[in-house]
Amino acid sequence: MTATTADHHTGSAPAVPAARGPLSAGLLAALTSPSQDAPDAGDVAAADPYGEDLQLALYVLYELHYRGFAGIAEDREWDPALMPLRRALEMRFLNALRADVPEGRSTDEAFAELLVESTDHRDSVAHHLEHEGELWQVREYAALRSLYHLKEADPHAWVIPRLRGRAKAGMVAIEYDEFGAGRAENIHAHLFAQLMADLDLDTRYGHYLQAAPAPALAVVNLMTLFGLHRELRGALVGHFACVEVTSSPGSRRLAAAMRRTGAGPAAEHFYAEHVEADAVHEQVVRREVVGGLLEDEPHLDPEVAFGADATVYLESRLASYVLETWRAGQSALLKG
Repeated sequence: MTATTADHHTGSAPAVPAARGPLSAGLLAALTSPSQDAPDAGDVAAADPYGEDLQLALYVLYELHYRGFAGIAEDREWDPALMPLRRALEMRFLNALRADVPEGRSTDEAFAELLVESTDHRDSVAHHLEHEGELWQVREYAALRSLYHLKEADPHAWVIPRLRGRAKAGMVAIEYDEFGAGRAENIHAHLFAQLMADLDLDTRYGHYLQAAPAPALAVVNLMTLFGLHRELRGALVGHFACVEVTSSPGSRRLAAAMRRTGAGPAAEHFYAEHVEADAVHEQVVRREVVGGLLEDEPHLDPEVAFGADATVYLESRLASYVLETWRAGQSALLKG
């Protein structure tokens, strides 16, 4: 991992990543050479929905809606020739999630589990880092999380036009805090870039995409999938609420990990900030965002639960991958 002092807010787009299979190879060829056709949507049916090839292809298509990639024309974002492939990738991923998470749960059932912190910490990355993690593992964890934290709150902003009343007001209030409450230096993405600088990591947006394995990509793809589709607004609210409800305890452990490993003041500050902020956000998201949405659209109750359960499922897959590789004495990052 090479460090740089580059500001992550610069306008430069990240580099195009290397392919990880036929779907991502065909997509990247189509993006970099307009004469090339995108892979056929029918080819997606045989792909592992959680695998490297599908998750990278979906991540690349989704990134066109954020900052794009160096050398890729901005008008490819909504290129009709790419939409059949994107839809096929999304449905393969979404259908797998619906099959793998609990079916037919209510929001109350899903969140009753989230509100009680587990006493079994064997699969908790935050607990591992707090008590026995080494500085190199803290750095790897930050590199993996940078794919989301350098765009923190952006995927959730898409749901705002799809809400109304209490749900919209509560969502905007939380997002206002995430975006620095009017102060650029307090934007959470900027605070994470400072954390990365403390850890001597490269702070450029998207820099660690090439090193991020499929379980890390899937966590980020999930929130973009939910954010881009109005029909999944309930799932996006469930995802967002899950993140806010579970953030404060995890952030407390990670702040302690930063302190114990000597990661640096900005690294500790990022998580300490989330302990306080997300404790407040938890109340707002449960009462106003979730409560307001279900008051307006009670039929979305199972979708809110699905969004929370899908988040827990993918975060658990990522935690298992990271801890298994670390316990084997290996790096959790892919070799470029």
